[in-house]
Amino acid sequence: MKFIPTKIADVIVIEPEVFGDNRGFFMETWHAEKFAAGGIEADFVQDNHSRSAQGILRGLHYQVTKPQGKLVRVLSGEVFDVVVDLRKKSATFGQWVGIHLSGENKKMLWVPPGFAHGFYVTSPQADFFYKCTDFYAPEYERAIRWDDPGLGINWPLVEGKPPILAPKDEAAALFKDAECY
Repeated sequence: MKFIPTKIADVIVIEPEVFGDNRGFFMETWHAEKFAAGGIEADFVQDNHSRSAQGILRGLHYQVTKPQGKLVRVLSGEVFDVVVDLRKKSATFGQWVGIHLSGENKKMLWVPPGFAHGFYVTSPQADFFYKCTDFYAPEYERAIRWDDPGLGINWPLVEGKPPILAPKDEAAALFKDAECY
């Protein structure tokens, strides 16, 4: 496996070694010792799987208490995945990283605790899978606007179509008003 730091050093792209032939492929998606050697030590307590149609934008979500680290990947389809640093004492506070994850490229992304996370579906449909280091706690969940002008995230939106949002994402706070770590 390759562990590739992004412009925010704690956010890491993982490129697994894929073994394939005419029967299909095999790859490891989690190996505690290899991930620790790559700078990711995590104890996962919950797995989640969502399916979304093209144009769905989920996020930017985080929990102010019981923050979750997430190991995210796409099983089928493609998304543009975004993380925003919410750690006030970080040199990269308020910065974001975006990466295309797909069933084809098989890349994974490590989202450490202290970050907001979201994704936008660019393919006709996508199955999104992620492991979490803490349990979902809806009472602590918060959201930041996906189109916050202060963040300036360059989402690769389908031309002529606004993203499809959940009501909580439509009502999300601006970054300047968000609760941070």
